[in-house]
Amino acid sequence: MFKALINVAARRFVGAIPTILLLSIVVFFVLRALPADPLAMMLPPNATQADAEAVRHALGLDRSIVIQYLIWLGDALRGDLGTSISFREPVTRLIANSLPATLELSAAGLLLALVISIPGGLLLYGARGTLFENILDVLVVCMVSIPAFLWAIFLMLGFGVTLGWLPFSGRVDPGIAIPAGGTGFLLIDYFFTFQFGYWQNALSHLVLPALALALGFSPLVIRVLRSSLLEASDDHYVEVARQRGLSERQIILKHMLRNSALPTITLIGAQFGFLFGGTLLVETIFSYPGIGNLMVQAVRNHDLPLIQGIALVFCVTTLLINTVVDVLYVVLNPKLRRA
Repeated sequence: MFKALINVAARRFVGAIPTILLLSIVVFFVLRALPADPLAMMLPPNATQADAEAVRHALGLDRSIVIQYLIWLGDALRGDLGTSISFREPVTRLIANSLPATLELSAAGLLLALVISIPGGLLLYGARGTLFENILDVLVVCMVSIPAFLWAIFLMLGFGVTLGWLPFSGRVDPGIAIPAGGTGFLLIDYFFTFQFGYWQNALSHLVLPALALALGFSPLVIRVLRSSLLEASDDHYVEVARQRGLSERQIILKHMLRNSALPTITLIGAQFGFLFGGTLLVETIFSYPGIGNLMVQAVRNHDLPLIQGIALVFCVTTLLINTVVDVLYVVLNPKLRRA
């Protein structure tokens, strides 16, 4: 099995190279074609034309777009994504400081989505043929119709502003220090430094944005899981299990759920890119200092190097998640291991 996993990961890695290269080309040339002057953020109001030309030459903006891209690509292969025009800091440093927050938020959102969708799918399957199924189906359709950013607004107004149960701004309360030199994942850093009060504070700030992502993501998983269970219910092994006297609950949890997990995992991998990208608006609404919030600031400031770097990170992260999903598919499906 280990060899099969290595082969899947290697194929995914090789296939990711042209995808990343193509995306970098598209993003680079599209950004340069936009009618936005990045120098406007760097030059003072009293700058002369000579000052503008000097800065343009220093940044290499006076060269052809092809040469600019080749220079950027060479630097990117060495781990240098350039310098942010608005923040005046290396893009890699800005991304490294913001990415853990978004990954932590995305992981929490995915975990909550699974907590919601797996019982939801089982409940919807168990209620088949009843009036309760129609009620649940309408509820799921309504959930599908509401995007994650709208859930974020509802949750903020309901649990944050009106009830005041949970905080709705930032990663921690003002005055709480972010651990220096840690992983950037606050739940991990505070836990292993035994700062459990700070850990609880960080967790409370994570609940609402993660729940907004989960509520926007889980309805699709519920519908696919229910459909997979309905399809599995007609298989021969289910009838054999019933003849052996197993209860319906045992058949679903021990047999049908595992087989139904395969298309569900595929959907999660395919849709995780949308969940990860959905953090952009959710982070902005909750003032969550992640990479999505950083992207909004970069777009607002016409910060081309930072936009380019963040787009590349989004692409790489999505491809890595798809690779993990393919590996899990091989683990759960013995036929693929034999192939």
